[in-house]
Formats: sequence, structure tokens, C-alpha cells
Amino acid sequence: MPIFEFKCGSCGKEFERLVFRSEEDDVKCPECGSERTTRLPSVFAACSLGSRSHTSCSSSSGSS
Repeated sequence: MPIFEFKCGSCGKEFERLVFRSEEDDVKCPECGSERTTRLPSVFAACSLGSRSHTSCSSSSGSS
């Protein structure tokens, strides 16, 4: 089972959950219980798709 990151559309909490892709629509927020959750793009996937250079990914994901 892969780990996906989600964000709640009601309270804004970001959280991780181990789910099958077929269960993505059934994820509830652990903070408020809302079913209005959205799966966030993976940082790894975004970096690997955007650039083959590891340095550009590590420098862009530093501080926020």
C-alpha cells in the first residue's frame, strides 16, 4: 500500500495515509472528520518529473 499525502478542504490539515488508489475517495480528515480531502502531488514525483538533477530538487524543497 502506498503512502499518499492529503489536504483537508474543510480545516486545511495536511496528513499522510496508507491507501490503495481505489480507496482514495474514502479518506477522511483525522482532525475534523471531513470527507473533503484532496490528494497532494508527491514531492518526489514532482522533482523526478521536472528535472533529472537531484540538486535542483533538494534546493527547491529546503525552507518554507
